[in-house]
Amino acid sequence: MAAIALDRLTKVYPGGVNALDAVGLDIADGEFFALLGPSGCGKTTLLRTIAGLEEATGGSVLIGGENVTALPPGRRDVAMVFQDYALFPHMTVSDNIAYPLRIKKVPGGERRAKAAGTAGELGLSALLTRRPGQLSGGQQQRVALARAMACHPRAFLLDEPLSNLDARMRLEARTFLKRLQRELRVTCVFVTHDQAEALALADRIAVMEDGRVRQVGSPAEVFRRPANTFVASFIGSTPMNLLDGEATGDGTVAVGGARVPGGPGAAGLAAGEKVVYGVRPEYLEYRTEPAEGALSGEITVVENLGSAQLVTLDGPAGSVQVVVDEDTEVPLTTTGWAVPRRDRVLLYRDGELVA
Repeated sequence: MAAIALDRLTKVYPGGVNALDAVGLDIADGEFFALLGPSGCGKTTLLRTIAGLEEATGGSVLIGGENVTALPPGRRDVAMVFQDYALFPHMTVSDNIAYPLRIKKVPGGERRAKAAGTAGELGLSALLTRRPGQLSGGQQQRVALARAMACHPRAFLLDEPLSNLDARMRLEARTFLKRLQRELRVTCVFVTHDQAEALALADRIAVMEDGRVRQVGSPAEVFRRPANTFVASFIGSTPMNLLDGEATGDGTVAVGGARVPGGPGAAGLAAGEKVVYGVRPEYLEYRTEPAEGALSGEITVVENLGSAQLVTLDGPAGSVQVVVDEDTEVPLTTTGWAVPRRDRVLLYRDGELVA
């Protein structure tokens, strides 16, 4: 186990493509840390640079206090689980798990014993003689994890290991992975573009955009108080409503002709200041009658979310989405109103959160 520290880590590809732009992160010993962002944001490049599979252009990587920036992957004492699991198709489960030990020239008997022991911890004992082609996706994932565990690395680096699983198996694997990490108490760095995975699994999350870290925080911090409009628009199973507004100077904000609660951030704004008004659909109360401090619009879309409905109102403020109870009848083409929770309103000025 070991902490990981990144100091101004930079990766520039030929042609001047800046994949990592002076990234600085401190990942605690035993922490489950997620790198989250859209495709092409640099999160997998960052993971591969920590592993030594990509050579850093600048900056440093420290693992357990040791500067490993110039060390090859085999000497960094980390294990990586790839998106496609990278199992050897001609080898049995036992041989796949034992392969890192074979590279380290561990004697055959000891290799087999360690492979069997690790397989037993992950419920793979009955599958040791099978080959990857005879396994389900979830079983292949566990074999890849067992192979990483067998050599007792200082850190696990996981590159979207759940993305090839179907929805139900992904949920089961997510629970399994979190429980396993807690039992092993090993440092994990987990790359994903799936915010639900990051919010469910991580102790802390770094949200990335264009090779830069835009925010670091706990899942609750990143969800409730996105530091900028990029994070606000990216985090959440239903995107945050981000609407153009203007401070009034009395604690409210003018949005689309309506005066709505400005939240805590409005106190320091002068009348006339341009802001982006942010409120999540979950923090809006749907009304069928006009209400003070409400955003109004015609109901144009109703999406069934299972236990709730996502309703879109098109009005003077633009499109506003609100989460409505599953039992509430929401007729299309009628007018609805959405009242923001004052304590959940966020204001952004020049793209950054107003404190």
